[in-house]
Amino acid sequence: MPNSTEKAAAALELLPEELREPAVAYLLEQAEKFRALQQDIEKGLADVKAGRVHEWDFAGFLRRARSTTP
Repeated sequence: MPNSTEKAAAALELLPEELREPAVAYLLEQAEKFRALQQDIEKGLADVKAGRVHEWDFAGFLRRARSTTP
């Protein structure tokens, strides 16, 4: 059974030449977005673990905002 790299190469071979480069560029763009998202998730989990994140009390926020409005 072919691995994902072999499958991707086979799929690119099926495309016309003029579509191959845009297809590769799209895959690279998606991979970069995935990596950035993955890093952001790891940062968020580290913040939770370190206790820098707490549940947001929206009702309390609105009360404070209304009480400080001139």
